[in-house]
Amino acid sequence: MPSLYDPRYAPVGDVGTALMMIDSRLKGIHDGKTETDPEQQALIDQFTASLGPEGADDVLDGVCTLIFMFMTWLRKAHEDHDKDVIEYVVPNLVATMGMMPKSVRPEAVPTMAGLVIAAGTGLSPNLWRKQYGDWTEEEMTPLEATAFLLAEHINRITDDPDFATRLITEALTSADEV
Repeated sequence: MPSLYDPRYAPVGDVGTALMMIDSRLKGIHDGKTETDPEQQALIDQFTASLGPEGADDVLDGVCTLIFMFMTWLRKAHEDHDKDVIEYVVPNLVATMGMMPKSVRPEAVPTMAGLVIAAGTGLSPNLWRKQYGDWTEEEMTPLEATAFLLAEHINRITDDPDFATRLITEALTSADEV
C-alpha cells in the first residue's frame, strides 16, 4: 500500500527556478564568494516578491523536488557500494549545518534532517513536512542550504563542480521529451 507521502502525490513545483537559485549559490561559493552579494540578494528578493504566494509555494515545492532527486541519486550511488545513504549523508549534513548558525538555526536542523531522511527512504520531503503544518519563514534559508549541501555533496563525490546541476537539467530535458 503506497504511503500518503509517496512522491507521486506531491506537487513538483518550479524546479527550474529552484535549480537556478541553488546553481547560483554553488557558483558563488566556487568563485570564493562566501557572503551573498547585496545586489544579487536584492534581485532575488525582487524576483521572489514578484512570484506572489502561489509562485513562492511553487519554488518551495521545487526545492523539495530537488532534495528528493538528489537523495534518490545519492541512494542509488550508495547502494552500488553496499552502503546506506542515511548513514553516510545525514550525519555529514547535520554536522555541516551545525557549523552554519547564522544561516541555519539549531532548531531547524532536525527538520532538515527529517526531510533528507524522508527523501532518502523514497518519501516526498514536502508532503512529509506538511504533516507538521505550514512552512515557516525561519525554515526557508535552511531548506535552501539543505538543497545546496546535497548538491555540493554530489559534486564532491563525482569530482565535478556541475554534476548535480547537470543531473537535474538532464532529467528535466528528458521529462520534456516524453
